[in-house]
Amino acid sequence: MADYPLEELGGRTPLEAAKTPHIDRLLAIGRVGTVRTIPPGMEPGSDVANMSLLGYDPRKYHTGRAPLEAASMGVQLRPTEVAFRCNLVTLEVDGAGVQRMLDYSSGHITTAEAHELVRAIQPVLQGTPLRLYPGISYRQLLVWADGREDLKTTPPHDISGEPAEPYARVYRESPVLSAFIEKAHKVLAHHPVNRDRDAAGKRPANAVWLWGQGKAPSMPTLKERYGIGGAMISAVDLLKGLGVYAGLDPISVPGATGYLDTNYAGKVSAAIEALTRDDFVYVHIEAPDEAGHEGSLSKKVEAIEAFDEKVVGPMVEHLGRFSKVRLLIETDHPTPISKRTHVADPVPFLLIEDLHSKKPGRDAVATFGETLARSTGWRLESGEELFDYFMKCGAEDAF
Repeated sequence: MADYPLEELGGRTPLEAAKTPHIDRLLAIGRVGTVRTIPPGMEPGSDVANMSLLGYDPRKYHTGRAPLEAASMGVQLRPTEVAFRCNLVTLEVDGAGVQRMLDYSSGHITTAEAHELVRAIQPVLQGTPLRLYPGISYRQLLVWADGREDLKTTPPHDISGEPAEPYARVYRESPVLSAFIEKAHKVLAHHPVNRDRDAAGKRPANAVWLWGQGKAPSMPTLKERYGIGGAMISAVDLLKGLGVYAGLDPISVPGATGYLDTNYAGKVSAAIEALTRDDFVYVHIEAPDEAGHEGSLSKKVEAIEAFDEKVVGPMVEHLGRFSKVRLLIETDHPTPISKRTHVADPVPFLLIEDLHSKKPGRDAVATFGETLARSTGWRLESGEELFDYFMKCGAEDAF
C-alpha cells in the first residue's frame, strides 16, 4: 500500500487519499511508526519484505523467492535442485522492431487459462532436467535439477515497457533454459487460449520469463521460536510457502486471486476460523501491489479502500468474540505508482496491543499513512524487530 506523494492527490499518497475509516478508527487505541523491511543491499522484493515482517532476518534465511513458492505448492526441493518463478508474460515488438516487456502478468490471465497453457508446454520438457508446475494466474514454477542459482535474473515487473533483450541475455548462459524459453514461445504463440485472448482484446501469454531462483532455505518455525502456531492466508504462493517454512498452516481460500476481484470475505472467514484453533494468523492482500505495478492510481486507491472495508472492518468486528486480541496492520514495501516497481523505503505500520482497550491513544480524526507514521518518531530498523515486539507486547522484556 505504501507509496510516494502525488500531485494529482494534492501531495498526498494513495494510502492517505483513500477512504479508510476502519483503520483510522483504530488509531485512537494504537501506535503508529515506520519499519525498514529491506536490509541494505538486498532487493526490495515481497519475499525479502514478508520474511522480515514474519520475524526472520533475510540476510540469514533468504535463498530466493521461488523456493518459497515451491513449498506452497507442495514441491519438495532436493538439495541440488533450483526453483525459478516462471511468469507467463506478454512481449510485444514495437514499431522500431524492439521487443518490449508489455505485461508481466499477461493481463492477469486466469488460472484456468494459465493451466491450459502449462499443459501445452509440458511436452517440450521431455528429456530435460526441468519440471514445470502450474500455479495461480500468471505465476508458475520451474524446477531445474542440478541447476544454477547464480544467474542474474530480473523480475519482469521491474522492466515494464522496457526492451526485454538486455535482461533476457542471461538465459543464453544456460543452453537448457534458453532452449526451454524458445520452445515455450513457439507453443504459446499460436495456442487457442492466446488466439481467444487476442480476439477478446486481452493480452496474450506469449512467452515465459524466469526469475527469483534459489535452493530450499532452512528456517526454524514460529513454534520453535515463540511457542505459537497459526495460519497464513494469501492468494500468492510466495506467502503461503513462507508460511510453510515458518510452520504456519497455508490456508487456500476459494476465489482468492491476488487481485481486485479476490474473495475478501472468504479470507476474513478463514482467518477467524483459524484463530478459534490457534494463536496467530497472517492475512496478506496483494491487490495494492498489483495496482502499483500497473501504475494505476485509481486501482490502487480502490484496492486500499477494499482492504479497509472488506478486510479490516469485518475482521475487527469478528475479533470482538476473543477476550484478548493483538493486531498489527502493516505494509511490506512501497510499490510507487510513479515507479511501477518495489522500492526499499521504510513503510508505515499500526500496532494495537489490546483491541479491547478503552484508553485513547491519539487523535481519532487522524488518517493512517506515511506522513503520520514518520511524524511519531517510532522508527524500527527491521521487520524482525517489529515482529519480536508484536510477539512480546505487554512483556517486561519487550523493548
